Amino acid sequence: MKDIANTVNFEHSGKKITFHTLGCKLNFAETSAIGKQLLAEGYVKARAGEEADICIINTCSVTDVADHKCRQAINRLHRQHPDALMVITGCYAQLKPAEIAKIEGVDVVLGANEKFGLTELLKKYEKQQSVLIKHSNIRETETFRPSCSYDDRTRFFLKVQDGCDYFCTYCTIPMARGRSRNASVAQTLQTAKQAIAEGAKEIVLSGVNTGDFGKSTGENFFDLVKALDDSDAEIRFRVSSIEPNLLTDELIEYVAASRHFMPHFHIPLQSGSNEVLKLMKRRYDTALFSRKIEKIKNTIPDAFIGVDVIVGVRGEKAELFEETTHFIKSLDISQLHVFTYSERMGTKMLDVDFVVPPKERKRRSDVLHTLSAEKTTRFYERQTGKTRNVLWENRHKGGKMTGFTDNYIRVVQDFNKEQINTIQAVVLGDWNEDGTALNVKVQ
Repeated sequence: MKDIANTVNFEHSGKKITFHTLGCKLNFAETSAIGKQLLAEGYVKARAGEEADICIINTCSVTDVADHKCRQAINRLHRQHPDALMVITGCYAQLKPAEIAKIEGVDVVLGANEKFGLTELLKKYEKQQSVLIKHSNIRETETFRPSCSYDDRTRFFLKVQDGCDYFCTYCTIPMARGRSRNASVAQTLQTAKQAIAEGAKEIVLSGVNTGDFGKSTGENFFDLVKALDDSDAEIRFRVSSIEPNLLTDELIEYVAASRHFMPHFHIPLQSGSNEVLKLMKRRYDTALFSRKIEKIKNTIPDAFIGVDVIVGVRGEKAELFEETTHFIKSLDISQLHVFTYSERMGTKMLDVDFVVPPKERKRRSDVLHTLSAEKTTRFYERQTGKTRNVLWENRHKGGKMTGFTDNYIRVVQDFNKEQINTIQAVVLGDWNEDGTALNVKVQ
């Protein structure tokens, strides 16, 4: 391990710090909360091209690809900031701390619970002859730490729930994040109000199993939705992801009439084969999933529906993948988020004998990515000529700025700095030059 004594002095504020986050919206929210604490202690963000004194990497471990990206990020940041203290946390750090400790440049590895003690750790940190690992059994924790990301984003991501009790056979998330838990409705509402006071125009409700909100407080997700919707502020809410068995008809009907909740749903399917769903130990079948899609479209015809699906899991024989493909084709959805299965240590899926070769996994992924593009194109083209409200973002390139409609259509117009983080009614036009968004006309 490198000698950091001459490069990092934690007794004084003003040290430059940089963050790198991989994975889900929950990670971004937690990184933001950690960053806010450190900035309040007097640390400052390193500017682009400036060497940092401390690098904090919040990792993901949902697949082997995610692990690989984390290792790449650690190596890249070590090259860019060779004298910085390198702190690694997140799901990869929780699941494989010893593996991370062997990577050149790593100084501190913090588990899921320990990352929230980073501020105090830096105050007391002294030179170590070996990598410092602080790691505990996350499955025993009952603590919930609210957080909300806001760094350089128009949309805020509000952590409303953490952990999962489902233990699907392919997934390590319960081992990385522990049991399902949450703050109360009142506490969550207060965090949302703080985000609104800081300038939020859109807040995405995020969690590992968002619809499971309320399990640790005797409340439920619908209670939270109604409380948030009672706001008098100019604010939009989205639900990041919700299990189909937890997406009630009551909630769909409420969103349809809501002032603040957007007509946008993200629902994990994972497989369109009932046999594979049983292997995964999912808590629904294709009939239930199909009914949920029909309910949304009958109630909110212009709603955007994103769907997660995993290809190449053990036991997914060729005919079962064909079932998935045919089932997805039958659904009136807007986009697929396609994940390629990778074996995860400690999961029950490893007990299944039938293995899909890596080359075939990639082929199946390509098939569904093509199908997703077709679904998205059809959804966008059905929206042409309609009037929708757009929240304009801070992202701009080539004289153009981007935004998203209430029903999550990506749009572009000429850059106007004064419109950043404002909501505007527009008429949706045709495709832009690179075919990635719709042009708009001001209403």
